[in-house]
Amino acid sequence: MDFLYVKALHIIFVVTWFAGLFYIIRLFIYHVEAEDKEEPAKEILQTQYKLMAKRLWYIITWPSAVLASIFAFWMLYKNPAYLSMPWMHIKLTFVAVLYIYHASCQKIYSQLQKDIIKYSSFKLRVWNEVATILLFAIVFLVTLKSAINWIWGLVGIILFGVLLMLAIRLYKRIRAHKNWDKEKKI
Repeated sequence: MDFLYVKALHIIFVVTWFAGLFYIIRLFIYHVEAEDKEEPAKEILQTQYKLMAKRLWYIITWPSAVLASIFAFWMLYKNPAYLSMPWMHIKLTFVAVLYIYHASCQKIYSQLQKDIIKYSSFKLRVWNEVATILLFAIVFLVTLKSAINWIWGLVGIILFGVLLMLAIRLYKRIRAHKNWDKEKKI
């Protein structure tokens, strides 16, 4: 198979992998927030979120992660010169962190499937942004390669992460204020 076809397939499965990672956390958040609902809504919602999470996790996210890796190894096999490039070492480090993130999501998934809730919806929202930061880091790294100044790139990623965390806190305050206004009207 031509290198560009392998590269295209790698990119497609990276996109679907990240889509799965982003959406699985949303389902975790909905599952956790359903804990505060009255019965039978709580049971109905959590049962539905478990089913949706199971399908997403095992039909889209895990297969995409595996296929993205297979096509990545295939690209490295077809072009081993990549392994001598410093940006590739950094990219592979970010990919290793991405797999650790994926494994952490697997742990949360398994807990929620057993109705073990250890995280608040706020913590899960923050956790969701880790994948965003990894996505930005990997895409910029692959696109800019050696043209990027690593120190400024690292500073940019950290600043981006701080801005995301501030946005999450602002969202939490706005949401709490809206809920307080609703309760006040009742």
